Amino acid sequence: MNAHQVEAKRWFSQAQADLAVVRTLRSAGHYAAACFHAQQSAEKALKAVLFSQGSRVVLGYSVRELARQCEALDPAFTKVVGEAAILDQFYIPTRYPNGLPVPAVPSETYTAAQADAAQMAVEHVLCVVEAFLRTHTTEGRLI
Repeated sequence: MNAHQVEAKRWFSQAQADLAVVRTLRSAGHYAAACFHAQQSAEKALKAVLFSQGSRVVLGYSVRELARQCEALDPAFTKVVGEAAILDQFYIPTRYPNGLPVPAVPSETYTAAQADAAQMAVEHVLCVVEAFLRTHTTEGRLI
């Protein structure tokens, strides 16, 4: 396994761990936190793709922009650009009260439906990323 694959593995492993956190938080009714961690999981998974292809530094937090960069590597990522845009809306306002209009508070604002949508979106992103990594690693093994 080369250095790029090792780095990709680290990022994808954390993305999978973040997805487990999403499921736990959603089940416990912590919808804002579940939405945020869904964004984080997708961001890390897409960065894993870019690292796997030789990127040394991957900057940015926009899941949509990262999906577009991955789309340049494989058209399969076209399927997740829209879902990535949905996840981008959960980066700031799910954590900070000043990301929402007064008197809203993130922990009281986000709903089960939003957390469900975020979970579905991130699961789809990770599915596409996993398929990419399986086909672009040594001997076809998932890194």
